[in-house]
Amino acid sequence: MSQQTPGKKRGLSRPVEVVRAELLKDPETKRIADAVGMKLEDYVELVLEYAQDKDKEPMLNVVSDEELKANGFPVHTVEEVGEFLVAGAKGELPGQGNPFAKSGFEVSKGGAGKPSLNPAGEAPKAPEDEAKRQELMDQLKKGGGGTRG
Repeated sequence: MSQQTPGKKRGLSRPVEVVRAELLKDPETKRIADAVGMKLEDYVELVLEYAQDKDKEPMLNVVSDEELKANGFPVHTVEEVGEFLVAGAKGELPGQGNPFAKSGFEVSKGGAGKPSLNPAGEAPKAPEDEAKRQELMDQLKKGGGGTRG
């Protein structure tokens, strides 16, 4: 484990100005800023603040439901929060899209250009010889892999 000198911040390895410019140009950063209800510039500065000091802990404000209501914020039930978390995990939140749709593992027509265990596109066939089929079934039941030569 590396030793940290006291008072030295662990942070960016590149100049702040370069990282700031990249974040301001990045469409994903803009999407996140919009999603959290912040101006892009303010969001980028907040990201940079934490990026420059990896040991900085985020602030967390805990307020009562009554205080939230008094300040015009909606108060959600435990069930609503649970449904929100499940929707987030499934990728069903607005603007989130389906994270699995980008995986590239979608089956295309004919499977062109994608590796396949069945290159001709046909389903694997069971042995037609009944004795051979029974031998394979017995190996499965025993958990064996058959003879090795």
